[in-house]
Amino acid sequence: MKKLWMFGLSAALSFGILAGCGTGGEEAPAGDAPADSEEPQTEEPTEASEGEGGTLVMGTSADYPPYESIDTQTGEIVGFDVDIARYITEELGYELQVEDMDFNGLIPAMEAGRVDFVLAGMTPTEERLENVDFSDIYYDAKNLIVTTEDAGISAVEDLAGLKVGVQLGSIQEGDAEALAEEHGFEVVKLNRIPEIMQELLAGRIDAILMEDTVAAGHMEAQDQLLSFEVESEEEMGSAIAFPKGSELVEPFNEKLNELIESGKMDELILQWFDAEGEVEDAEAEQE
Repeated sequence: MKKLWMFGLSAALSFGILAGCGTGGEEAPAGDAPADSEEPQTEEPTEASEGEGGTLVMGTSADYPPYESIDTQTGEIVGFDVDIARYITEELGYELQVEDMDFNGLIPAMEAGRVDFVLAGMTPTEERLENVDFSDIYYDAKNLIVTTEDAGISAVEDLAGLKVGVQLGSIQEGDAEALAEEHGFEVVKLNRIPEIMQELLAGRIDAILMEDTVAAGHMEAQDQLLSFEVESEEEMGSAIAFPKGSELVEPFNEKLNELIESGKMDELILQWFDAEGEVEDAEAEQE
């Protein structure tokens, strides 16, 4: 009984203390509400372009050398696009964070606010322009059919009845579908370029439609590969993608053009593409 009486007394005291502190008592003076009655404050997201000193998140697909790939020794994402992004963000006073994901997930990630811009050898097609804004073109490229020497393929017409691999979400996907309607081959869509190349070398597909600069590294590593150029249905060329209405477009374009006009872009092209001839052609056109 003594234990029960002590328990009842303790409960009564606890109830009295809670009543003195709870919401049922007198109202606190205006402007002096208890700290535990305030709603949790959620920090509003800040537009990356509102000021310097913040971090910009770049989305990319690090399976596309020399544009972007993972350095096997350091684990870092490196490449032509990464160097362009570092130059621009440093010039504008931002830190850079690079996020790797599948190519076909880049625009959705940007639309969802997970990345501030995309640099991934992306071409500003009319379809993409409906959903995102683009910078000026910073690099032009060509489409190639890559196949094996023993496949007996030397022209698009030879692809009839065969399987052609493309990267899902890439400009080559649309080009391959258009060519397939005319020449009667099957389009095999996969997420990553190394995966597509492995399918070709294993004989599970017969050819790949891919960009020339990306194909070059694989062809150098694999002696049995050969290629030929294919005209694209879309205008080729890479640009930086931004969310619709992004305030980053103008400052990025300004620094991008400075990079080109200063000759630093030529240096990056030579570093990543080993494209002396392409640089000379570009200089000849400017003259």
